[in-house]
Formats: sequence, C-alpha cells, structure tokens
Amino acid sequence: MDKRSIVGIAVVALLFLGFAFFNAREQKKLQEQKAIWEAYQDSLAAVQRAAQPEADSLALEPGVQDSATLAAHAAAARERQVETLGATLTAAREAEPASFTVENDVMTVSFSTLGGQITDVTLKDYTKYGPRGERHEPIRLMDPSTARFALSFYVKNGLRNIPVNTMDYVFEAGSVETTPEGAQRVTMRLPVSDAASLEYVYLIYNTQSPERDYLVDFDVRLNGMSREMANQTQIQIDWSNTSYQNEKGFKNENMYTTLAYRFPGESSIEELGMSEESKSKEVSTQVNWVAFKQQFFSSVFIAPQNVSYANMSFDTAAPESTLLKSFSAQMGVPYTPQTEAYDFAFYFGPNKYSILRKVEFPEGDKIHLERLVPLGWGIFGWVNRWCVIPVFDFLRNYISNFGIIILILVILVKLVISPLTYKSYVSMAKMRLIKPQVDELAKKYPRQEDAMKRQQATMELYKKAGINPMGGCIPMLIQLPILYAMFRFFPASIELRGEPFLWADDLSSYDSVLNLPFSIPFYGDHVSLFALLMALSLFGYSWFNYQQTASTQTQMPGMKFMMVYLMPLMMLFWFNDYASGLCYYYLLSTLFTVIQTLVIRKFVDDEKIHAIMQANAAKKSKGKKSKFQLRYEELLRQQEAQQRARRK
Repeated sequence: MDKRSIVGIAVVALLFLGFAFFNAREQKKLQEQKAIWEAYQDSLAAVQRAAQPEADSLALEPGVQDSATLAAHAAAARERQVETLGATLTAAREAEPASFTVENDVMTVSFSTLGGQITDVTLKDYTKYGPRGERHEPIRLMDPSTARFALSFYVKNGLRNIPVNTMDYVFEAGSVETTPEGAQRVTMRLPVSDAASLEYVYLIYNTQSPERDYLVDFDVRLNGMSREMANQTQIQIDWSNTSYQNEKGFKNENMYTTLAYRFPGESSIEELGMSEESKSKEVSTQVNWVAFKQQFFSSVFIAPQNVSYANMSFDTAAPESTLLKSFSAQMGVPYTPQTEAYDFAFYFGPNKYSILRKVEFPEGDKIHLERLVPLGWGIFGWVNRWCVIPVFDFLRNYISNFGIIILILVILVKLVISPLTYKSYVSMAKMRLIKPQVDELAKKYPRQEDAMKRQQATMELYKKAGINPMGGCIPMLIQLPILYAMFRFFPASIELRGEPFLWADDLSSYDSVLNLPFSIPFYGDHVSLFALLMALSLFGYSWFNYQQTASTQTQMPGMKFMMVYLMPLMMLFWFNDYASGLCYYYLLSTLFTVIQTLVIRKFVDDEKIHAIMQANAAKKSKGKKSKFQLRYEELLRQQEAQQRARRK
C-alpha cells in the first residue's frame, strides 16, 4: 500500500470518527433534555406525595376520629412540606387564587394568580356562531378551564433538587399600573425565598393600532434566583389550551385549524396539518414562535430570542361539542446562572393579513405572522399577496358591499386577460377553418404506420396558416394561478366573515337555502345556492366550449362526459361546504368568460381570418424553412425510419 492510500484511509477514518462524535454529542443533548423533563415529572410526583396531608386518608381508618389527632397529622404533613419546599413556596401553594381582567379597545384579557397566567381572551369586534346560526357572543380564544401556561425549573434544598412548576403556586398580584406610554402593566410575583422571586410582567397597549393592541408583552424576571436555582441548562415552558368552535361549519373550520410554527430566519412557516383526530411533532432545533391557529383567529407565543426546542400536539374534539381542538406545546429556553430575564410576547387576535404583516420585533425584524393566513404557495401566494389583496383593500376604501367588490374584481381580471382571450378565440377560429384540410390529411394517411407523416404534414399546414396549436390553452393557463389564488383567498379572508350578500349571510362560509333532514355522502346536509348556480354555469360553459373544440379537433372517447357532465357535478359536491364568496366569484368568472367569447365571436369575421391565413400560407411557401423546422422534420423522418425497421 503506497503513502497516498494510507493518507486517504486516515482522512476518511478521521471524518467518520468526527461525524460519529458530533452525532453522539447531539443525541446526548436531546437525551438530557428528555431526562430532565422525566426527572421533573418523577420529582414533582414525589413532592406531591410528600406534601399531601395525611388527614384525609387517616380519617377513613378505624379509630382515627379525634379532631386533635387529625390536626396533628395535618400539621406534621405541612411541616414535611415546608421542609421540602421551604416556607415561602409552601405559603404560595396554600394561598387562595384570585382572578381579574384588563381590557383595551379590541380585547379583554383575563388573568389568574394561580400560575400567574392568562386564562381567557375575548375579542370585542368579532362574534361567534351559535348552534342555530345566531351570533351574539363575542369570540373567546380559549376555554378557561383548560388554559395553562407554566414554567418548570429546579431549586436547591440542601443536597436535593426540588422541581417547581408555576401552575402549582399562587402569585402575588399588584395593582394594575398605567405606564407613561399608555400601556397597562400587570405584575405578578412568586416568592421563592426571602431574597428571590420569579416575576411576570404583562403589558397591554391601547394605541389604536391593531398590530400593537392585539399584542401582549410578557417579560419573565428572575430576581435574585441564581442563588436558589439548581444546576440546569433549560427552563421548560408548558403552554396549552382548548379552542371553541366559532364558525358555521365544523368541517370547514377544522380544516383550517392547526398548530403552526416558524424557524428563525425563515420567511415561510411549518404546520402540523389538518386532522380529524390528533397529531404531534417534536422539533429539536430552535423555533421562533408557536401558534394555536384557528380558521380566522390565533393565539401565538413569540420568543424573540427563540426557544431551544418545541414538542407540539393537538387533539380534535367531537363535532357535536362546542370545542374544536386541544393544543399543547412544550418548549425550552436556555438557562445559565447569569440569566436575569426573558422577553416574550403573545398575539391574541384575528388572522388578518394587513395586521399580521406589521407585527415585528422591537428591533424591526420581521417575524412573518402573516403566513398564518393560508394564501397558497409559490406563484399562487404571490398573486394573492401582490395582486388580489392590494386591489381588494383599495376597493374596500370606497365600496362597502363585498358582493360588488367581488364583481369588480372579476371584471378587472377579465379585462387584464382579454387580449389573451381574443388571441385564444382567433386561434380556435383558425383551427375550425382549417379542419377540412386536416381531415383530408387524415384520409391521405389513414394507416397507423403513417402517423409520423400525417403529423408532419399537419404541423406544416399549421405553420403555413400561422396557427399555434397551443394558442387556445394560453388564457386558461394564465387564469389557473388566479383561480387557485381565489380558492385560497376567500375561505381565509376574515374581511368576508359575517358580510352578507343577496341570500348569503356570510361570504366566508357556505350559504344554505335548504337544510336537509339527512346528510348526503360527499355533499352534506344543506343546499348551497351559489354552489349550485356555479355548477350550472360551468355545465353551460363546458357544453358551449365542447361544441367549439369538437369542430376544430378530434376528441378522445369519453371526453364529452368528463368535461360537460362529470366536472360540474364534482364541483357541486366539492364546493357545497366552501365559502359562498368563492362560489360567487367562480360563477361570475364563468359567466363573463361566456359573454366575452360571444362578444368576440360577434365582431370577429371568419372570412377576414381566412384571408389572413391564405396570405400567411403564400408567404411561408416562398420563404426558407427555419433551422428548427428542418431539425423537427429530420427528427420525424428518423422516427418514421425506426418504425419501418421495427415492422420489418
């Protein structure tokens, strides 16, 4: 073995050992995090068992009926609890919790001194749907009985490490203060010892700016805690709550309700996706924020310095209940003895694009909360963000009726693509006029082995006449991003929520003109008139369009059934539960397409088009063939030669 081979083997071995060492270290970190949490759970259970008064169990035993004996046992149990937790934490554990609220112009925030947490948020400008479609109650973002926000860490007690979960203790709450900036400050303090405490500071603003007023600043201060804290590298955050059903249909609302999160530095977000049961996700890298996202409203925990990891999950409630999903997120933030404070924030508010895109860190860094509004990926999202939403917001400044706004939006889209629609019709007219000659070529080359010659002659005929066979498809291809962008925009647009038009009482949800006493599979238990009219208009357009294309080219077997009958029926079943605003837009778009085609057909002269085609043919016959055409013809000849060789 020469020297080069030995050096190569050594380098490969070093790389392998380095990778193995790095991977082992990362796995060790992850295992340490899990071990800390498991140890915390075990220790907490041990403390609770040690601190539990024995009087309850002893009272059930024969002979232990004397009140003095019970009091003695209770005092002994409390003494053991003080020995374990200390007098300060024991007092906080035994204190009576209290509740209070703070509000601004857009929301009311409910607090509890038990855990020092936010237990409920009510949005003043929005109302929820009741069981019978009534809308009287304001939106509540969480069920107070399930709301939970806790920090978990260890404190020292001699040689032992004692777990502390803030949900087990009652904080001391001071009076609500007003800052010079006009914010309301809520301060709650958990004494850990005589010289150390954990402090929560909440700030609620009322600046008449929604992107600021829906935010709650949340600062966690570790006052003198370094001497009390045990040796640890993480403080765990446990955040969970259950959301209510707020919209008309459980199925549609559940489809848009999920748990979302963002990685630092990314302009896109990640989601757990839709599920009618449960889903979970463990992320071992840094996360910037975590959102409990419903169709139109979200609760977001924001960590400007990021959390170290996030274990997230949700469970879906039964459709017949008043609840929707139970969310849960366990996160960790780094801790060192030098750590004195953490700066966090909550967003409790609507999924409104114009508000969310302005929410940013104090340093001006974008956190891209607007991605909670599902506008679509790639070009579809681009069309919504840079075309549809600006036009929609501009029209809202002058027109209050959203049905009229959607009508104007359809007209604007049709005007923009009208040149392409005109070219498409002219291309189809040329195909219709030249079809007799194409049929003659089919008669001239009837055999299958002459297919290459027939195709070559057809392409030559198209070229001389100046026909682009794909010309009729271009407007449809241009419209596809717009149609799909609208498909994402209308169900996610909170601006349409509760906005009536004609017989629809909410353009963001389905319109029901007839409630059925039974449910039809894949259709539902109601009849949406806008969806029905959209399907009928699509049937009419498909039938009209098929008549045009059938006269220009040979159709595949079964194409008429699929285009004319099956597609409208599928759209009817699919869109019966979708936003009535979307069905209304598709209805108008189809009707205007038919009108455009009829108008163009009235003013376009087939004889004039035929004369232009003849002139093009005469001109092309005198000119030289292009290099592309020569290569294409050569390719066809080679393919034909190969087919002849195979037949032999």
